[in-house]
Amino acid sequence: MKKMIVSPLGGFDFETDKIASDKSMSHRCAIFSLLSDKPSTVWNYLQAEDTLCTLSIVESLGAKIEKKEGVLIITPPHEVVEPPLILDCGNSGTAIRLLMGFLSTCKGFFVLSGDSYLCSRPMRRVADPLRHIGAMIDGRSEGNYAPLGIRGQSLKSFDYESKIASAQVKSALILAALKAQDVCTFSEPELSRDHSERMLRGMGAKVESQGLKVTIYPQKSPLKPLNIKVPNDPSSGFFFAVAAAITKGSSVVLKNMLLNKTRIEAYKVLSRMGAHVEFIETDNTYDSVGDIIVTGKELHAVCVEENISWLIDELPALSIAFACASGKSVVKNAQELRVKESDRISSVVKNLRLCGISVEEFEDGYEVEGGALQSATINSFGDHRIAMSFAIAGIIAKMHIEDIDCINTSFPNFIELLSQIGKVE
Repeated sequence: MKKMIVSPLGGFDFETDKIASDKSMSHRCAIFSLLSDKPSTVWNYLQAEDTLCTLSIVESLGAKIEKKEGVLIITPPHEVVEPPLILDCGNSGTAIRLLMGFLSTCKGFFVLSGDSYLCSRPMRRVADPLRHIGAMIDGRSEGNYAPLGIRGQSLKSFDYESKIASAQVKSALILAALKAQDVCTFSEPELSRDHSERMLRGMGAKVESQGLKVTIYPQKSPLKPLNIKVPNDPSSGFFFAVAAAITKGSSVVLKNMLLNKTRIEAYKVLSRMGAHVEFIETDNTYDSVGDIIVTGKELHAVCVEENISWLIDELPALSIAFACASGKSVVKNAQELRVKESDRISSVVKNLRLCGISVEEFEDGYEVEGGALQSATINSFGDHRIAMSFAIAGIIAKMHIEDIDCINTSFPNFIELLSQIGKVE
């Protein structure tokens, strides 16, 4: 396992257009290309382990993949191929859950698996509603853990009311609904990321959103191909936003970022804490895209309990801002953190305590009392967001981060960019 030491260098003014491409949209570009009968063209596809696994799966399902000078051309098969080998999703919950929905309607038998961390994450939240409408899915612990076996077939229509706000659950059900026997509806307790709905509408699918309810009409013919430039990932850029926010007087300009409202909530929390945050839209073809500017100022505590599904991935990095703010910050209604790449509530609490920060743990969140971060040796628990969050803490106090290989699953050039604002060994 690789390790990393990050130490402070002082204040900085940092501008970059090299933040990793959006991971959520990259996964969807690969999978959704199979819904067309013509080649999809994708610029700026994320070249990280997880998204490359998804691309490899799409190829195993019969697609032809061409790479030409930074452009990805995905030519779908006439019909999805039944692969002879297990489909490896790496560390990606997005890939395995969306593919569960898609493959449930495809003729053939498919086995989805991944690394040891992915195989310990719960899958019944997707498997159960799919099985309720006729999908044949099995796996360990009654289909709750990968490897998962799927026998594709025709599915019934449904009106499904999800008890959790999850873009992965929603997207899986939408993909299944596109080939269901009749009109389907999906509703959730609060709006989760809506990339699937937006992208599928852009491809010609009849997917109607009204408040918290999505209505999906069966697709009788292939969708239009994608012709898209994937914007940069606001979740990845957020590590550098936090770096600027906790270093008073420092600033960062993040170029070509996805500005979808369900993806920038964490930046708005930073703004509530006292950081100066500005959004500048430059395009709105497939989704809102533009620049984000963050300038560090004195931070104060905040309570985070709403729109949790909009910032679930950024909460580990936000916890570093909480640790540097005056007062007690609280996170509530975030039990979903316990079933991510690690139990992120436990991972954050244990590591902040190692940094000398007072933290109280709850079942659905935690309370952080701001103070002075102290140098520590951090366990990433194999979770890329934990590793990167505490690497950012290293620009305030020296941090030894253990097991950093996981960073490559989502942000391969993170360390290269980090070295421009902190000392990296």
